[in-house]
Amino acid sequence: MNAGRLVIISGPSGAGKTTVIRALLRDCPLPLSLSVSATTRPPRPGENNGVDYYFLKKTEFEERRNSGAFLECFEVFGRGYWYGTLKSEIERICKLGRWPLLEIDVQGMQAVVRVFPEAITVFVRPQSLEELELRLRNRGTESEDTIQRRLEVARHEWQSAEQYQYDIINNSIDQAARDICQALQHFSTQQKNTSSQNIP
Repeated sequence: MNAGRLVIISGPSGAGKTTVIRALLRDCPLPLSLSVSATTRPPRPGENNGVDYYFLKKTEFEERRNSGAFLECFEVFGRGYWYGTLKSEIERICKLGRWPLLEIDVQGMQAVVRVFPEAITVFVRPQSLEELELRLRNRGTESEDTIQRRLEVARHEWQSAEQYQYDIINNSIDQAARDICQALQHFSTQQKNTSSQNIP
């Protein structure tokens, strides 16, 4: 499987990475395509299969996992729901001549980089853990137990930020998207220059 220029964006829950990715896909001129993840959790109102996620029954997910169909897959937040990146999804995007963009967690990044060490990795976060907690509380949609669980995961993920090539502070959605786009464009330019130097 040729993953082309594979981009991974991670960050703690509440960092705003999904919104940043939307702005990146909208404004960045690079041929980025969001990889649609598979999950065993049920669809939320307004979500569509194949657009927001590939919604799979637990048995189907297990069958695919056992057959090696996933590039990475993990149970998230201990709720019994699995999430993963299908190899077929990456192949689909690459066949279109585009760059697969994966929004996955730190565990997922580590699994993918073991297979594709040339992947471009980006960590998106607020300025501080205190700011992250404030954002989670301002949502007003989660229980105290859920907030504490997300903060515990975030503290662990925060320590892994140094494993990423780019560490992006999200103080402004548009600015964070521009910062990521510039980093990817810089990488693309470097790759082109290296390829040119290798031509005999």
